[in-house]
Amino acid sequence: MEIKYFSLGISENNKFVKIFKIVFGVVCFAVAIFWMIFNIKSLKPDGTAWITIIFLSGFGFYQILSGLGRATRFIEIGNDCIRLKKNPVLPPVVMSEKDIEKIELYPMNLIFFLKTKKRILLRFGSTFYETNELIKDEILGFAESNKIPLEIIQEEL
Repeated sequence: MEIKYFSLGISENNKFVKIFKIVFGVVCFAVAIFWMIFNIKSLKPDGTAWITIIFLSGFGFYQILSGLGRATRFIEIGNDCIRLKKNPVLPPVVMSEKDIEKIELYPMNLIFFLKTKKRILLRFGSTFYETNELIKDEILGFAESNKIPLEIIQEEL
């Protein structure tokens, strides 16, 4: 079984869009620095300008990461491990088949129960239904080949 990669969101592979995101991120950083340098004396103690500077810096950072392809959300299912990146900013979680105690599969989410008593929840979106079904099928195959207990729970929606 080779590694299966599934994107968990809209991924834009267009070179123009990637460059635009990077440029927009740099502009956001530049505006934040401009506000900080040229308006430092007029910043009010209420903190609204600082909130704006922090927001622009964070948004610029996210746009640059997104333009470089580092902010994609995905799940990779391999022979003996699963890599899950739910958050665009945080690094992916790697779960070995030895670490997974059981898996619960719901219609719109998936819960991994680890042997460390930690739970990892993956919520499926309602937009890409075909991708959700492919992920579920691969998780079923992963659990079967690695002898991990899998419980399919049907919910009334």
